[in-house]
Amino acid sequence: MVTMKEVAALAGVSITTVSHVINETRSVASDTRQRVLKAIDETGYTGDAIARSLVTGGTKSLGLAVSLVSHPYFAELIAAIESEATRAGYSLVLIDTRGKAESEQAAVRMLRSRRVDGVLLTPTSGSAALPELRRLGVPTVLVDRLTVAQDLDQVGPENVQATSTLARHLAELGHRRIGLVTGTPGLATTDERVLGYRLGLGRAGLQWDEDLVAGGLEPLLGRTTAVVVGDHQVLVDVLRTARARGVRIGTDLALVAYDEVEWAELVDPPLTTMAQPVEEIGRTAVRLLLARIADPARAPETIRLPPALKHRHSCGCH
Repeated sequence: MVTMKEVAALAGVSITTVSHVINETRSVASDTRQRVLKAIDETGYTGDAIARSLVTGGTKSLGLAVSLVSHPYFAELIAAIESEATRAGYSLVLIDTRGKAESEQAAVRMLRSRRVDGVLLTPTSGSAALPELRRLGVPTVLVDRLTVAQDLDQVGPENVQATSTLARHLAELGHRRIGLVTGTPGLATTDERVLGYRLGLGRAGLQWDEDLVAGGLEPLLGRTTAVVVGDHQVLVDVLRTARARGVRIGTDLALVAYDEVEWAELVDPPLTTMAQPVEEIGRTAVRLLLARIADPARAPETIRLPPALKHRHSCGCH
C-alpha cells in the first residue's frame, strides 16, 4: 500500500506538507499543492478518502441523514439505498437525525465534513438543514417526506389518493362514522394522509367531522364503527388499546392502515394495509442523487410512487 511518505518523496515535500494539503490544516503554496495532488494521483494513494477526493473531485460516497427510530420501514429503506449506492460504486455514510431539527442540522454538517458527494435526507418537521443545503448548493434528494417546494429532487410515496382509497373502502362497506388515527403531528406525510382521509370521505358523500380525528384510538371508541390508521407506529398502539378494551378488530371495529408491516398476516384478523414501495423509493432516490451530481443544472424532479392495497380481513371483509 502506498504511504504518505512515498507521496511526499515523489512531490519533493515533507510528510507534514502532504498532511496539510490533504486535511487543509494550513495554507500551502499553489505550485506545491499541485505537486502533492499530482503525486497522489500518480501513486494511487488511498490512505485517506479525502486525499483521493482532492484529485478526483469526489469521495465516491453518499450521505444519508434519517431518523433511526425503531421502524421497519426505515430499515428497509436504508437497505434499498445502500444496495443501490453500492451497485453504482458508492459507499454510504449514515447519520441519525433522531427526528429532531437541531440533530438533523448537526447530522448534515457531519456529512459535509466527510465531503460526501451528495446528501439523501428525510427532513424533520421545521427542518433547519434544508436552507443550508440550498445555500451551499449541496446535491440533495429528499426521501419519503416531501415539501411543496419544487427546487429540490424528491421521491416518496403517494399519500393523498392512497389514504382516500382506504377511507372509501370502509364507506363502501356501509360505514358512516369513520375515524382517523393520525401519525406523528407536523410531518408532511401526516398532513397528506389527513387530506387523503378527508378526500375519501367527500368522495363517499360523508361529512368531515374533526371530532373523529385523534392521535389514538381511545377517543374514537363508541363514536366510530371503522378507523383509518395513519402509519405503522400508531398502529401498534391502536391494536394494544383495542385488545385492552375488548374491541374485536374486523367485527366490532373495522380497521385499515397506511403502511405494511411484516406481521400483518400473523395477527387475527390479518390487517388490510396500504403497502409503500419502499425498495423502489430507496433505489429511485439514489438514482436521482447520482443524476444531480453528474448534472447540477438539470431540472429538479418530484417523484411520487403509488402504494399497493393489501386486502385482508381487518376491514370486515371475508
